Amino acid sequence: MSDTEPVVVAERSASGAFIAAIIIAALLGIGALGWCYSLQNRITAAEQSLAAADKKNVDLADRLDATNARLRATADTLGQNVGATQKQIDARTAVIIAAQKSQNAETAKLAQQQQAADQKIGAVSSDVASVKTDVGGVKTDVATTRSDLDAAKAQMQSMMGDEGKMSGLIATNHDQLEVLKHKGDRTYVEFTLTKGAKPTLLSPIKLKLEKVDTKHARFNLVVSSDDRDIEKKDKTIDEPVQFYSGKDPVLFELVVNSIDKNKVSGYLSMPKTAQ
Repeated sequence: MSDTEPVVVAERSASGAFIAAIIIAALLGIGALGWCYSLQNRITAAEQSLAAADKKNVDLADRLDATNARLRATADTLGQNVGATQKQIDARTAVIIAAQKSQNAETAKLAQQQQAADQKIGAVSSDVASVKTDVGGVKTDVATTRSDLDAAKAQMQSMMGDEGKMSGLIATNHDQLEVLKHKGDRTYVEFTLTKGAKPTLLSPIKLKLEKVDTKHARFNLVVSSDDRDIEKKDKTIDEPVQFYSGKDPVLFELVVNSIDKNKVSGYLSMPKTAQ
């Protein structure tokens, strides 16, 4: 081998290395260009995204401002409503308190009235008890009176009057007269006459006592009726003294039950139509 061959080999080697370096550089350049292009695209996309993001941020800021404005308006309105509601609550509370006070006053008043009513009921109950006791006593008294009246009625009798007419039953005392009054068929009027006194008016007639004889239990009197005087002399106790009076004459009858000094007492009997 000659000395020239190493030189050729070395040149070929150097030429191959240079070509390889150029190829590598070219590949690197192409790769760099691709990377740059890709990077540019990414940067453009990023810028577009950033621009869109900025726009969204602006929109969001505008919407946020609008929302804040609405919130402030809502807050103001709510504050006013809350203030008005508080006033209403205070007014209603005042009304409720006043109603409660009124109710308490009414309750106290009703309690007092109930207490007074209970006291009245107690008093009425006591009165009722007393009345029951009195009624029991009255029943006893009525029974006794009825028994007395029955006895008095049994003692009464009819007598011939001084006009020749048979009289009804003659009462000789007050109890018997009460029996006659309860019969209801005639009117009975009690009287007391005093000697020397003015005539006593009994319904349609007048009576005047003229004389009293206590020793013999006799008396004289004058009956004034229908513009005429009728003198009745020497009449005795429980004797029916009879006379007629009225436009259509009806029989009147008087009976003296007691004679005292210058005084007599008894009753006048007349038909109910004669008054």
